[in-house]
Amino acid sequence: MGKLSVYVYGAEEICSSCVNLPSSKETATWLEAALARKYGKKITVHYVDIHQPETEKEKAFSKRVFEEELWYPVVVIEDEIIAEGNPGLKQICQVIDRLLS
Repeated sequence: MGKLSVYVYGAEEICSSCVNLPSSKETATWLEAALARKYGKKITVHYVDIHQPETEKEKAFSKRVFEEELWYPVVVIEDEIIAEGNPGLKQICQVIDRLLS
């Protein structure tokens, strides 16, 4: 596989139990920077506001976030939930390495 898209689903507001954690958008930003350093242009990070999804795929997954009460940000690669709440870079990189090999 040549190129992967990483989706970070979340919202602007931070839940009360996540006050000391970065927002979903901030998570997408640092994740994009970290993954660009490690993988270059092989990875594209997309932030999706669960209250304003744009594509049908984003709308369907955003609905799932609400229905399943997932902790956001939710990191998704290849339609698989990789992490939710406070995503770890090591865990995300392990999945990317597996998918890129």
